Amino acid sequence: MRRILIVGAGQAGLQLALGLQGRGYDVTLMSHRSPDEIRSGRVMSTQVMFHTALQHERGLGLHFWEDRAPRIEGLGVSMAGTVAGRPGVRRVVDWAGRLDRCAQSVDQRLKMAGWLETFSERGGRVVVHGVAVSDLDFLAHRYDLVVIAAGKGELASLFARDPARSPYTAPQRCLALAYVHGLGPRPEHPEYDAVRCNFVPGVGELWVIPAFTASGRADILFWEGLPGGPLDVFRRAEDPGEHLARTLELMERFTPWEYGRATAVELTDAQATLTGRYTPAVREPVGVLPSGVPVLGAGDAVVLNDPVAAQGANSAAKCAAVYLAAITERGDAPFDAAWMRATFARWWAGARHATKWTNLMLGPLPVHVRDVLGAAAGLQPVADRFANGFDDPADFDEWFYDAAKAGHYVARARRPSTTRS
Repeated sequence: MRRILIVGAGQAGLQLALGLQGRGYDVTLMSHRSPDEIRSGRVMSTQVMFHTALQHERGLGLHFWEDRAPRIEGLGVSMAGTVAGRPGVRRVVDWAGRLDRCAQSVDQRLKMAGWLETFSERGGRVVVHGVAVSDLDFLAHRYDLVVIAAGKGELASLFARDPARSPYTAPQRCLALAYVHGLGPRPEHPEYDAVRCNFVPGVGELWVIPAFTASGRADILFWEGLPGGPLDVFRRAEDPGEHLARTLELMERFTPWEYGRATAVELTDAQATLTGRYTPAVREPVGVLPSGVPVLGAGDAVVLNDPVAAQGANSAAKCAAVYLAAITERGDAPFDAAWMRATFARWWAGARHATKWTNLMLGPLPVHVRDVLGAAAGLQPVADRFANGFDDPADFDEWFYDAAKAGHYVARARRPSTTRS
């Protein structure tokens, strides 16, 4: 029985720990918070898990909230225009694409607390303690493999930034989210739930995400603002009520079509708001402890994407699935640095598409992209293909990034009997 230490109790770390546990590995998991502390703490993120990522959870029997979380059947796009030089106010684009398979969003406080308890109940060893590099260096020799799945703090410094894959050296968005009850349905599609992405050029984006939390059905109101712009007004220590009021004021100003269904919302709980910002980066997958022991980075520790394209949790789930397969296939052979790099490369082959998609969304949208988004309003196959690209970002390479390919695809879509292919 091989001994594995996993540091970090997020999507990647917990999913990998539970997967390895189910295959008979001796797994120790280190978390800086207990399940009760996670469950009663501040919201941790936004998240939309699309079909491929959900399948990895289902394969491990971890889909505990599936029958209670809203079934997200679509992904919609609105784009604000200007009136008298003012951004927002009116929509110049509005449509919804249908997903081939439903997505879901579960408050990570519920999910991670529940998974951590499950890991412990199944006999896993949980150590609740903040971990420094010196602690890890002392412990590492006791294990066959050490995986770092904590994307923040001192441990992240073990993994050097890869400048060739990291175009940004500063945060590209200021983030502010609130979990709320009482949001009305979108009148354009009242019969089904959809994630809505509202682009406000030169200002930022508003995501509205149907979700499930401890008190039941909820929605996430999530502003992604350009640093220094009109959305960069949230403060870390802000009172939750003030945070929600500010969120709604900005919705009324820039996305009045969303504000109209939000006039009766209230926070789901006293810890339902979060603000922050961070620099997207891809890092080297292998870190070396002072004693010379190599450690493998996973999830956000080595591929940190801004949430503007809703890829973070999905990419982490796919990372855990790839690492689980690679560890199992390794048998009794050593988990050396060469194997670690090869394992990361196996994940990066897919993860690079999520990073490329996210980086496109962070910059000013190219003219041909705006044209595609406009055309999708009258071409359901284009809207559907765009929506399903969030599950499989590799598909965007086939038609979306290149202006000529995009134009050719849209032209084909205008013809009768056009299919997605």
